[in-house]
Amino acid sequence: MSAANDPIPFLDLAAQNAPLRDEIRAAIDRVVDTNRFIMGPEVTSFEEEVADALGVAHAVGVSSGTDALVVSLMALGVSTGDEVITTPFTFFATAGSIARVGAKPVFVDIDPATMNIDPEGVLSALTDRTRAIMPVHIFGQAADMAAIRGIAKGRDIAVIEDAAQAISAHHPDGPVGGLGDLGCFSFFPSKNLGAFGDGGLVTSNDSGLAERVRVLRTHGAKPKYYHHLVGGNFRLDALQAAVLRVKLPHLGAWIKGRQDNAARYDRAFEEAGLPSEILTTPVRAFDGHIYNQYVIRTSKRDALKAHLDERSIGNVIYYPRALHLQECFADLGQGLGSLPEAERACDEVLALPIFPELGEARLDRIVGEVVEFLAP
Repeated sequence: MSAANDPIPFLDLAAQNAPLRDEIRAAIDRVVDTNRFIMGPEVTSFEEEVADALGVAHAVGVSSGTDALVVSLMALGVSTGDEVITTPFTFFATAGSIARVGAKPVFVDIDPATMNIDPEGVLSALTDRTRAIMPVHIFGQAADMAAIRGIAKGRDIAVIEDAAQAISAHHPDGPVGGLGDLGCFSFFPSKNLGAFGDGGLVTSNDSGLAERVRVLRTHGAKPKYYHHLVGGNFRLDALQAAVLRVKLPHLGAWIKGRQDNAARYDRAFEEAGLPSEILTTPVRAFDGHIYNQYVIRTSKRDALKAHLDERSIGNVIYYPRALHLQECFADLGQGLGSLPEAERACDEVLALPIFPELGEARLDRIVGEVVEFLAP
Protein backbone atom coordinates (compact mmCIF):
# COMPACT_ATOMS: atom_id res chain seq x y z
CA MET A 1 0.00 0.00 0.00
CA SER A 2 1.39 3.40 -0.91
CA ALA A 3 1.92 6.02 1.76
CA ALA A 4 -0.88 8.09 0.20
CA ASN A 5 -3.31 5.31 1.09
CA ASP A 6 -1.94 4.27 4.47
CA PRO A 7 -4.48 4.16 7.32
CA ILE A 8 -4.68 7.34 9.36
CA PRO A 9 -5.29 6.61 13.05
CA PHE A 10 -7.61 8.77 15.10
CA LEU A 11 -4.87 9.00 17.74
CA ASP A 12 -1.24 7.84 17.60
CA LEU A 13 0.06 7.38 21.14
CA ALA A 14 3.18 5.60 19.86
CA ALA A 15 4.25 8.74 18.02
CA GLN A 16 3.96 10.72 21.24
CA ASN A 17 5.50 8.21 23.62
CA ALA A 18 8.36 6.82 21.53
CA PRO A 19 10.62 9.90 21.78
CA LEU A 20 10.17 9.85 25.58
CA ARG A 21 10.69 6.11 26.00
CA ASP A 22 14.11 6.25 27.69
CA GLU A 23 13.11 9.07 30.03
CA ILE A 24 9.86 7.33 30.95
CA ARG A 25 11.64 4.04 31.58
CA ALA A 26 14.09 5.84 33.86
CA ALA A 27 11.20 7.40 35.79
CA ILE A 28 9.50 4.02 36.19
CA ASP A 29 12.79 2.46 37.32
CA ARG A 30 13.14 5.24 39.89
CA VAL A 31 9.83 4.25 41.44
CA VAL A 32 10.68 0.54 41.31
CA ASP A 33 14.04 1.18 42.96
CA THR A 34 12.48 3.12 45.83
CA ASN A 35 9.51 0.72 46.21
CA ARG A 36 7.30 3.74 46.99
CA PHE A 37 4.30 2.72 44.88
CA ILE A 38 1.51 4.38 46.87
CA MET A 39 1.63 8.17 47.32
CA GLY A 40 5.16 9.32 48.20
CA PRO A 41 7.54 11.82 46.58
CA GLU A 42 6.57 11.19 42.96
CA VAL A 43 2.94 12.09 43.64
CA THR A 44 3.85 15.09 45.78
CA SER A 45 6.31 16.41 43.20
CA PHE A 46 3.84 15.95 40.36
CA GLU A 47 1.13 17.78 42.31
CA GLU A 48 3.45 20.74 42.86
CA GLU A 49 4.59 20.80 39.24
CA VAL A 50 1.12 20.52 37.72
CA ALA A 51 -0.34 23.13 40.09
CA ASP A 52 2.35 25.55 38.91
CA ALA A 53 1.73 24.65 35.25
CA LEU A 54 -2.04 25.16 35.58
CA GLY A 55 -1.83 28.34 37.62
CA VAL A 56 -3.81 27.03 40.61
CA ALA A 57 -2.99 27.03 44.30
CA HIS A 58 -3.65 23.35 44.98
CA ALA A 59 -3.57 20.15 42.93
CA VAL A 60 -4.47 16.77 44.39
CA GLY A 61 -3.67 13.62 42.41
CA VAL A 62 -6.43 11.01 42.35
CA SER A 63 -7.13 7.67 40.73
CA SER A 64 -9.13 8.80 37.68
CA GLY A 65 -11.07 11.68 36.21
CA THR A 66 -14.27 9.98 37.35
CA ASP A 67 -13.01 9.74 40.91
CA ALA A 68 -11.98 13.39 40.74
CA LEU A 69 -15.64 14.26 40.18
CA VAL A 70 -16.87 11.88 42.88
CA VAL A 71 -14.45 13.07 45.55
CA SER A 72 -15.17 16.71 44.68
CA LEU A 73 -18.88 16.17 45.23
CA MET A 74 -18.09 14.38 48.50
CA ALA A 75 -15.84 17.25 49.61
CA LEU A 76 -18.76 19.64 49.13
CA GLY A 77 -21.13 17.36 51.03
CA VAL A 78 -23.43 16.80 48.05
CA SER A 79 -25.64 13.79 48.76
CA THR A 80 -29.16 12.37 48.70
CA GLY A 81 -31.85 14.97 48.07
CA ASP A 82 -29.49 17.44 46.43
CA GLU A 83 -29.54 18.48 42.77
CA VAL A 84 -26.57 19.17 40.53
CA ILE A 85 -27.12 20.98 37.23
CA THR A 86 -25.02 19.73 34.32
CA THR A 87 -24.95 19.08 30.59
CA PRO A 88 -26.31 16.00 28.83
CA PHE A 89 -23.68 16.32 26.09
CA THR A 90 -20.62 14.80 27.75
CA PHE A 91 -19.02 11.54 28.79
CA PHE A 92 -21.10 9.48 31.21
CA ALA A 93 -18.83 10.07 34.22
CA THR A 94 -20.07 13.65 34.57
CA ALA A 95 -23.60 12.61 35.46
CA GLY A 96 -22.65 9.19 36.81
CA SER A 97 -20.59 10.79 39.57
CA ILE A 98 -23.60 12.85 40.65
CA ALA A 99 -25.80 9.77 40.85
CA ARG A 100 -23.11 7.81 42.71
CA VAL A 101 -23.19 10.23 45.66
CA GLY A 102 -26.99 9.96 45.77
CA ALA A 103 -27.77 13.33 44.21
CA LYS A 104 -29.97 14.04 41.20
CA PRO A 105 -28.42 15.16 37.90
CA VAL A 106 -30.48 17.93 36.35
CA PHE A 107 -29.72 18.22 32.64
CA VAL A 108 -30.02 21.49 30.74
CA ASP A 109 -29.46 22.10 27.05
CA ILE A 110 -26.29 23.24 25.31
CA ASP A 111 -25.28 26.27 23.29
CA PRO A 112 -25.51 25.01 19.68
CA ALA A 113 -22.42 26.98 18.66
CA THR A 114 -19.92 25.83 21.29
CA MET A 115 -21.79 22.72 22.51
CA ASN A 116 -21.01 23.81 26.07
CA ILE A 117 -23.73 24.14 28.70
CA ASP A 118 -26.16 27.05 28.14
CA PRO A 119 -26.10 29.42 31.15
CA GLU A 120 -29.70 30.47 30.50
CA GLY A 121 -30.73 26.84 30.90
CA VAL A 122 -28.79 26.67 34.16
CA LEU A 123 -30.61 29.70 35.51
CA SER A 124 -34.02 28.29 34.62
CA ALA A 125 -33.20 24.93 36.27
CA LEU A 126 -32.37 26.33 39.71
CA THR A 127 -34.43 25.06 42.65
CA ASP A 128 -34.04 25.23 46.40
CA ARG A 129 -32.36 21.82 46.18
CA THR A 130 -29.59 22.94 43.79
CA ARG A 131 -26.25 22.39 45.53
CA ALA A 132 -23.84 22.61 42.62
CA ILE A 133 -23.39 23.39 38.94
CA MET A 134 -21.06 21.12 36.96
CA PRO A 135 -20.14 22.66 33.60
CA VAL A 136 -18.00 20.62 31.19
CA HIS A 137 -15.31 22.30 29.11
CA ILE A 138 -16.28 20.17 26.13
CA PHE A 139 -13.60 19.12 23.63
CA GLY A 140 -11.07 21.47 25.28
CA GLN A 141 -12.96 24.78 25.11
CA ALA A 142 -13.88 26.64 28.28
CA ALA A 143 -17.55 26.96 29.11
CA ASP A 144 -19.04 30.41 29.80
CA MET A 145 -17.66 30.51 33.32
CA ALA A 146 -18.34 34.21 33.87
CA ALA A 147 -22.07 33.61 33.44
CA ILE A 148 -22.03 30.37 35.45
CA ARG A 149 -20.13 31.91 38.36
CA GLY A 150 -22.53 34.84 38.25
CA ILE A 151 -25.45 32.47 38.65
CA ALA A 152 -23.84 30.61 41.56
CA LYS A 153 -22.64 33.71 43.41
CA GLY A 154 -24.77 34.64 46.37
CA ARG A 155 -26.89 31.49 46.17
CA ASP A 156 -24.68 29.12 48.19
CA ILE A 157 -24.19 27.00 45.07
CA ALA A 158 -20.81 25.44 44.32
CA VAL A 159 -19.24 25.19 40.88
CA ILE A 160 -17.31 22.05 39.93
CA GLU A 161 -15.48 22.30 36.60
CA ASP A 162 -15.35 19.07 34.64
CA ALA A 163 -12.10 19.83 32.85
CA ALA A 164 -11.32 16.24 31.86
CA GLN A 165 -10.82 17.31 28.23
CA ALA A 166 -9.38 20.74 28.93
CA ILE A 167 -6.02 20.65 30.72
CA SER A 168 -4.27 24.00 30.15
CA ALA A 169 -7.32 25.51 28.43
CA HIS A 170 -8.04 29.15 29.25
CA HIS A 171 -11.06 31.38 29.70
CA PRO A 172 -10.73 35.19 29.61
CA ASP A 173 -11.03 35.10 33.42
CA GLY A 174 -8.16 32.65 33.84
CA PRO A 175 -7.12 29.01 33.47
CA VAL A 176 -9.73 26.29 33.73
CA GLY A 177 -9.54 24.37 36.96
CA GLY A 178 -9.25 27.59 38.91
CA LEU A 179 -12.50 29.24 37.90
CA GLY A 180 -14.86 27.23 40.09
CA ASP A 181 -14.65 25.90 43.62
CA LEU A 182 -13.05 22.70 42.35
CA GLY A 183 -11.68 21.53 39.00
CA CYS A 184 -11.50 17.93 37.81
CA PHE A 185 -9.04 16.55 35.25
CA SER A 186 -8.45 13.15 33.65
CA PHE A 187 -5.17 11.57 32.62
CA PHE A 188 -6.78 8.78 30.60
CA PRO A 189 -4.21 7.83 27.92
CA SER A 190 -6.10 9.57 25.11
CA LYS A 191 -6.10 12.97 26.83
CA ASN A 192 -3.70 15.75 25.84
CA LEU A 193 -1.73 14.81 28.95
CA GLY A 194 -2.21 11.05 29.25
CA ALA A 195 -0.88 8.57 31.77
CA PHE A 196 -0.06 4.90 31.12
CA GLY A 197 -3.42 3.96 32.61
CA ASP A 198 -6.01 5.76 34.71
CA GLY A 199 -5.26 8.89 36.68
CA GLY A 200 -6.93 12.14 37.64
CA LEU A 201 -6.53 15.45 39.42
CA VAL A 202 -8.58 17.81 41.57
CA THR A 203 -7.60 21.48 41.63
CA SER A 204 -8.74 24.36 43.82
CA ASN A 205 -7.74 27.78 45.03
CA ASP A 206 -9.52 27.05 48.32
CA SER A 207 -7.07 25.52 50.79
CA GLY A 208 -9.84 24.08 52.96
CA LEU A 209 -11.53 22.27 50.10
CA ALA A 210 -8.19 20.99 48.78
CA GLU A 211 -7.30 19.56 52.18
CA ARG A 212 -10.71 17.90 52.44
CA VAL A 213 -10.10 16.21 49.07
CA ARG A 214 -6.67 15.02 50.27
CA VAL A 215 -8.23 13.42 53.34
CA LEU A 216 -11.14 11.89 51.44
CA ARG A 217 -8.85 10.24 48.86
CA THR A 218 -7.27 8.14 51.62
CA HIS A 219 -10.47 6.78 53.20
CA GLY A 220 -11.00 9.98 55.19
CA ALA A 221 -7.99 9.26 57.40
CA LYS A 222 -5.60 11.81 58.87
CA PRO A 223 -3.31 10.53 60.24
CA LYS A 224 -3.44 6.96 58.99
CA TYR A 225 -6.02 4.79 60.80
CA TYR A 226 -7.75 7.84 62.30
CA HIS A 227 -10.84 8.49 60.18
CA HIS A 228 -12.60 11.83 60.42
CA LEU A 229 -14.63 11.29 57.27
CA VAL A 230 -15.90 8.38 55.21
CA GLY A 231 -13.80 8.69 52.09
CA GLY A 232 -12.52 6.21 49.54
CA ASN A 233 -9.43 4.86 47.85
CA PHE A 234 -8.92 7.65 45.34
CA ARG A 235 -5.11 7.77 45.30
CA LEU A 236 -2.95 8.44 42.24
CA ASP A 237 -0.39 5.66 41.71
CA ALA A 238 3.24 6.72 42.03
CA LEU A 239 4.07 5.01 38.72
CA GLN A 240 1.48 7.12 36.92
CA ALA A 241 2.72 10.28 38.64
CA ALA A 242 6.28 9.50 37.50
CA VAL A 243 5.14 9.06 33.89
CA LEU A 244 3.12 12.27 34.02
CA ARG A 245 6.12 14.20 35.39
CA VAL A 246 8.07 13.24 32.27
CA LYS A 247 5.25 14.22 29.93
CA LEU A 248 4.08 17.45 31.61
CA PRO A 249 6.91 19.68 30.25
CA HIS A 250 5.88 18.70 26.70
CA LEU A 251 2.20 19.57 27.15
CA GLY A 252 2.54 23.10 25.81
CA ALA A 253 4.17 21.94 22.57
CA TRP A 254 1.57 19.20 22.10
CA ILE A 255 -1.26 21.68 22.58
CA LYS A 256 0.39 24.08 20.12
CA GLY A 257 0.52 21.23 17.59
CA ARG A 258 -3.20 20.58 18.05
CA GLN A 259 -4.04 24.26 17.74
CA ASP A 260 -1.97 24.51 14.56
CA ASN A 261 -3.75 21.49 13.10
CA ALA A 262 -7.12 22.98 14.02
CA ALA A 263 -6.18 26.21 12.26
CA ARG A 264 -5.17 24.24 9.15
CA TYR A 265 -8.47 22.36 9.20
CA ASP A 266 -10.39 25.62 9.59
CA ARG A 267 -8.57 27.26 6.66
CA ALA A 268 -8.92 24.24 4.40
CA PHE A 269 -12.63 23.80 5.06
CA GLU A 270 -13.24 27.53 4.61
CA GLU A 271 -11.41 27.46 1.27
CA ALA A 272 -13.53 24.49 0.20
CA GLY A 273 -16.57 26.76 0.42
CA LEU A 274 -19.06 24.20 1.72
CA PRO A 275 -22.26 25.88 2.96
CA SER A 276 -22.79 25.94 6.71
CA GLU A 277 -25.87 23.77 6.43
CA ILE A 278 -23.61 21.03 5.01
CA LEU A 279 -20.58 21.43 7.28
CA THR A 280 -19.90 23.36 10.47
CA THR A 281 -16.39 23.54 11.91
CA PRO A 282 -15.68 24.15 15.62
CA VAL A 283 -16.60 27.59 16.92
CA ARG A 284 -13.91 29.13 19.10
CA ALA A 285 -15.64 31.32 21.65
CA PHE A 286 -12.43 32.28 23.48
CA ASP A 287 -8.71 32.05 22.90
CA GLY A 288 -7.33 29.09 24.81
CA HIS A 289 -9.18 26.18 23.15
CA ILE A 290 -6.81 23.17 23.40
CA TYR A 291 -8.64 20.86 20.95
CA ASN A 292 -8.74 17.61 22.88
CA GLN A 293 -10.99 16.81 19.91
CA TYR A 294 -11.63 18.60 16.62
CA VAL A 295 -15.34 18.10 16.06
CA ILE A 296 -17.22 18.97 12.90
CA ARG A 297 -21.00 18.89 12.44
CA THR A 298 -22.91 17.67 9.41
CA SER A 299 -26.42 16.39 8.74
CA LYS A 300 -24.74 13.63 6.72
CA ARG A 301 -22.68 12.45 9.69
CA ASP A 302 -23.42 8.72 9.55
CA ALA A 303 -22.77 8.50 5.81
CA LEU A 304 -19.57 10.54 6.15
CA LYS A 305 -18.38 8.30 8.95
CA ALA A 306 -18.93 5.22 6.78
CA HIS A 307 -17.04 6.93 3.94
CA LEU A 308 -14.04 7.67 6.17
CA ASP A 309 -14.13 4.18 7.69
CA GLU A 310 -13.95 2.66 4.22
CA ARG A 311 -10.83 4.71 3.55
CA SER A 312 -9.22 3.79 6.91
CA ILE A 313 -9.35 7.33 8.23
CA GLY A 314 -9.86 7.42 11.98
CA ASN A 315 -12.90 9.21 13.35
CA VAL A 316 -15.03 9.01 16.49
CA ILE A 317 -18.55 10.11 17.43
CA TYR A 318 -18.51 12.16 20.65
CA TYR A 319 -21.34 11.46 21.67
CA PRO A 320 -23.93 9.22 20.00
CA ARG A 321 -26.60 9.53 22.69
CA ALA A 322 -27.24 12.36 25.12
CA LEU A 323 -27.20 11.45 28.80
CA HIS A 324 -30.83 12.38 29.47
CA LEU A 325 -31.79 9.64 26.99
CA GLN A 326 -29.65 6.93 28.59
CA GLU A 327 -31.66 4.07 30.05
CA CYS A 328 -30.20 4.49 33.53
CA PHE A 329 -31.58 8.05 33.70
CA ALA A 330 -35.05 7.30 32.32
CA ASP A 331 -36.62 7.90 35.73
CA LEU A 332 -35.58 11.58 35.57
CA GLY A 333 -38.34 12.12 33.02
CA GLN A 334 -36.36 14.13 30.48
CA GLY A 335 -37.38 12.25 27.35
CA LEU A 336 -36.77 12.66 23.63
CA GLY A 337 -37.29 16.24 22.52
CA SER A 338 -36.74 17.79 25.94
CA LEU A 339 -33.21 19.02 25.17
CA PRO A 340 -33.22 19.47 21.40
CA GLU A 341 -29.81 21.07 20.88
CA ALA A 342 -27.98 18.27 22.70
CA GLU A 343 -30.00 15.69 20.79
CA ARG A 344 -29.25 17.36 17.45
CA ALA A 345 -25.55 17.52 18.27
CA CYS A 346 -25.53 13.78 18.95
CA ASP A 347 -26.90 13.24 15.43
CA GLU A 348 -24.37 15.51 13.72
CA VAL A 349 -20.97 15.48 15.44
CA LEU A 350 -17.87 13.70 14.17
CA ALA A 351 -14.34 14.08 15.54
CA LEU A 352 -11.42 14.04 13.10
CA PRO A 353 -7.76 13.26 13.89
CA ILE A 354 -6.08 16.25 15.54
CA PHE A 355 -3.05 14.74 17.35
CA PRO A 356 0.06 16.93 17.05
CA GLU A 357 2.08 14.41 15.01
CA LEU A 358 -0.61 14.21 12.30
CA GLY A 359 1.29 16.25 9.69
CA GLU A 360 0.03 18.39 6.81
CA ALA A 361 -0.09 15.61 4.20
CA ARG A 362 -2.41 13.41 6.22
CA LEU A 363 -4.50 16.39 7.31
CA ASP A 364 -4.91 17.48 3.68
CA ARG A 365 -5.97 13.95 2.75
CA ILE A 366 -8.62 13.95 5.49
CA VAL A 367 -9.97 17.32 4.36
CA GLY A 368 -10.04 16.13 0.76
CA GLU A 369 -12.10 13.06 1.63
CA VAL A 370 -14.55 15.06 3.75
CA VAL A 371 -15.01 17.77 1.12
CA GLU A 372 -15.29 15.31 -1.76
CA PHE A 373 -18.03 13.41 0.06
CA LEU A 374 -19.99 16.44 1.28
CA ALA A 375 -19.67 18.67 -1.79
CA PRO A 376 -23.11 19.34 -3.30
